[in-house]
Amino acid sequence: MCGIVGVANLRASLPSPGRPLVARMVAALRHRGPDEFGLYLDDRVGLGHARLSIVDLAAGQQPMETPDGGLVVAFNGEIFNHVELREELTAKGHSFRTRSDTEVILHAWRAWGEACLDRFNGQWAFALWDARACELTLARDRLGVRPIHLHEGGGRVRFASEVKALFADPEVPRALDPAGLVETFTFWAPRAPRTPFLGVTELPPGSVRSWRRDGTSVERRWWRPRFPTARAAPRDEGERVEALRAALRGATRLRMLRADVPVGAYVSGGIDSAVVASLAREALTGELHTFSLRFEDAEFDETAHQRAVVASLGSVHHELVATRSDIARVMPAVVRHAERPLVRTGAAPLYLLSSLVQREGLKVVVTGEGADELFGGYDIFREAIVRRFWARNPQSTLRPRLFDRLYPWLAGSPQAARGMALSFWARGLDAPDAPFFSHLPRWNAARSLQRFLLPDVLAAARASCADPLGPLAAALPEDFARWHPVARAQHLEMETLLAPYILSSQGDRVLMAHSVEGRFPFLDADVIAFATGLSADERVFALDEKHLLKRAARGLVPEAITRRSKQPYRSPDAACFVGEGAPAYVREALSAERVRAVGAFDAGLVAGLAAKCERLVASGSLSNADNMAFVGVLTTQLLHDEVLRAPPEDCDGLRFTTEIDRRA
Repeated sequence: MCGIVGVANLRASLPSPGRPLVARMVAALRHRGPDEFGLYLDDRVGLGHARLSIVDLAAGQQPMETPDGGLVVAFNGEIFNHVELREELTAKGHSFRTRSDTEVILHAWRAWGEACLDRFNGQWAFALWDARACELTLARDRLGVRPIHLHEGGGRVRFASEVKALFADPEVPRALDPAGLVETFTFWAPRAPRTPFLGVTELPPGSVRSWRRDGTSVERRWWRPRFPTARAAPRDEGERVEALRAALRGATRLRMLRADVPVGAYVSGGIDSAVVASLAREALTGELHTFSLRFEDAEFDETAHQRAVVASLGSVHHELVATRSDIARVMPAVVRHAERPLVRTGAAPLYLLSSLVQREGLKVVVTGEGADELFGGYDIFREAIVRRFWARNPQSTLRPRLFDRLYPWLAGSPQAARGMALSFWARGLDAPDAPFFSHLPRWNAARSLQRFLLPDVLAAARASCADPLGPLAAALPEDFARWHPVARAQHLEMETLLAPYILSSQGDRVLMAHSVEGRFPFLDADVIAFATGLSADERVFALDEKHLLKRAARGLVPEAITRRSKQPYRSPDAACFVGEGAPAYVREALSAERVRAVGAFDAGLVAGLAAKCERLVASGSLSNADNMAFVGVLTTQLLHDEVLRAPPEDCDGLRFTTEIDRRA
């Protein structure tokens, strides 16, 4: 895995981007690829690369050009089927100098053009410069595992894996985007192309964008998830289970063996990571290193389940206990790498875990991300089923009792708690066929955080985009309304949470902060195609989430893991930042002076929120909304300090092992 940067002149009259600027941009991403650094320069373009050496350690340096110099690529990611593609291209007459997947991209582009993206099975963001046509192309993988951000202005387009590299150019303005904040306090993260920064956009997942010689550009979505529009005929479950096992086995094997360095595995205690770790164990002839995250708070800890999985694997296991003080200590660094406000603290423990992986000398881990979105694992899917059933008879007092099956604690809760929960789920009950029916309760709850934003910020956001749900509705697939309701909910989860939040803040950013690459077998192209073709009952059957996946897991993981109820990954939130041991930066960041200086929130409301959290955290009576508000406000303040006010990276001592200069 790597970091890529670049600057391209959209007007031929502009001077070459120059070495100093590209070097500063690469320096800002050295954590993503500390092994080697490279750059390419010509009269129109500068490309830079920070390499984490994983495939073809000796000859995979970047940027890489074709022998004739016609095409140049800077690539972040992995094309896992590069061996098979190389064989196909060799048969067509292409000659290769390396064993790297990077070179496969160059030849595939020559052979098939943009259509090569459909052939790639992997996770990537790359920039390809056609020096003869003077055309720059940026492309991103199907579900947005790897990021790429850009800024256009002054006759140039600048792009980078992370925004901090864009800010190495003084021509790029540094300011928060009000509309990005409103999207954060709706979906939990801005949805591409929106980012938290004014003038900075993100190439959406499954998209490709090209700039032509005359400076014009065209963008299209080359891939997006598709679900069946008709009810599938009954299928033999045993055959489907075997087909799923085969797809997951192949996907995991590719990710374990297509690396020239050791690959470890995360074990969370849930079924997804357990399946991946089991298949990873199958693929290896040597020892498997596994890593687990524990919590001192029993509410969040899954140690017993993790150790049951590890015992079945016989792996070399490593554990890390994340305390509240640990989470608070690293949060500024987490925000610096995440480059966005966070409404949950879940990224911080994962940041600590990737640090452990680095200390143990590993560069790559496989994890279970994507299983919940593709196989119907989240509570939000089951909630929508119950809510839709309730909506057929909204006066019923029996139908909402089904929530007790999802959350057994409700059955014995005080009436106030039950009443509040049912009130939450009843939102939108009068429109069960609305496109956002499944997600409106969550989004409306998150929208309550917007009350802390200043009126001017809200007005500016509305001037830019009247309502973030509008662009989302406009981007829905044409046949969306004909999909099963479970499939519609899955699509919304992929669009609004998977790439912007889980694969970004809790995935790429916290892994690459410690130069660790994450690989996700559930996001394999063949697994995605299999999962999106499932019937709704094969995903969620009678409120049994991940129905088919659980059956495929039998014999691979301990029976207790397949039977246990899903425990969503969570960590302590506001409790980490209040009380006697709270870090000094918290009080400083939430002070009236700093809140006014950042200019996003009402200082009086923030002071009231902080006081309320101090008062209620100890008793455990702080609401979910206040927890999210506290973390959201604090991390927005930290974002301003850690990213917008941060000085440019010093590139002194940065030595380029690859340097191609094609300037006239």
